[in-house]
Amino acid sequence: MTPLEDRIHGRFSGTLGGFTLDVELAAPMRGITALFGPSGCGKTTILRCMAGLQKLAGTLRVGGDVWQDDQRGLFRKPHERRIGYVFQEASLFSHLSVRKNLLYGLRRAITNGAGPLITEAEVVDLLGIAHLLSRSPQALSGGERQRVAVGRALLSQPRLLLMDEPLSALDRAMKDEVLPFLEALHTQLSIPILYVSHDMAEVERLADRLILLEGGRVVASGPLPELQADPKLPLLHAPDAAVILEGHVAALDKAYALTAISVAGGQLVVPGLHGGTNERIRLRISASDISFALAPPAGTTILNCLSARILSVSDHPEGGEQVNIIATLGENGQGARIVARITRKSRDALELVPGKTVFAQIKSVALLASAAGRSASHNWRSRRVCGRAPGIS
Repeated sequence: MTPLEDRIHGRFSGTLGGFTLDVELAAPMRGITALFGPSGCGKTTILRCMAGLQKLAGTLRVGGDVWQDDQRGLFRKPHERRIGYVFQEASLFSHLSVRKNLLYGLRRAITNGAGPLITEAEVVDLLGIAHLLSRSPQALSGGERQRVAVGRALLSQPRLLLMDEPLSALDRAMKDEVLPFLEALHTQLSIPILYVSHDMAEVERLADRLILLEGGRVVASGPLPELQADPKLPLLHAPDAAVILEGHVAALDKAYALTAISVAGGQLVVPGLHGGTNERIRLRISASDISFALAPPAGTTILNCLSARILSVSDHPEGGEQVNIIATLGENGQGARIVARITRKSRDALELVPGKTVFAQIKSVALLASAAGRSASHNWRSRRVCGRAPGIS
């Protein structure tokens, strides 16, 4: 059990109009925890409760500080909670320059007695906004405005950063501009972040942990890769089902411009030269990009073929021609979990059942980000070991 001072714990319940919220959630005091679910499931309401903007029955503890405890009659007002809040819209002060917008957050923190743990120079460098400081917010792009809004929130010296779909108002190009800087927050700051999104692609790039919500209740909570590979959860049945793997650079093949990345249970190869030895790397493997063989394949262009053990086989809840398979990498089946989607015919032909040892052929691996954050993420969607094999497995 994580000590209370090392985690965030909240419990909120109540009715707002026709919507009922009844949740209990926990998150560590470091990293990004994503609140994920369809529109109207309660994600924003939870953030507003944590910020003190909405009062529902419950409790909230952030590290060793209690911000709400109904039994003790304790409810800290928003200005008494050390939070940074980034909304869907940047909401900058149009009459102030970028620099003065940033300093507004710092002045607020000093007024509330917080020492400057994060300096203006650090925030400006982290978010790449030095060239914007003298500009008016009206002269900024949407992505630039959102980066400044994040900077202002950071300079308020928060114990907790709340981000409510900060990219939802941006087009694809602007999202790609901002995401590397959010990755840098993850890797370079120790502030816990609760990140609301309904976009799984964002969650996969940023989050360590996931709180899955539906209808005002928590469906599941835990490390992102575990929830992606849980046969009882809807993530596995989504059309774009995938799993995130954390690894580190094992070797660089400069002759062929390839990087070998060690993950639990094996080693994967991705195109390009990425980082240095032991640098942390995040990978995404789609369920549709994995096939299985009963023996090591020969004469194939697929570079990634790893020993694995079948953990579970499940039909899609709505039926159909495909099944979902969860397998664990490694000869002993103790490595990272992967998910695959194959035809029922292939399952029957290979007699794939739990416990069976197979070889997982991974047709494509996407490199999401490195520990350096922005350096490895710009072209992540196009980085593949080889093209998708034609046909189905």
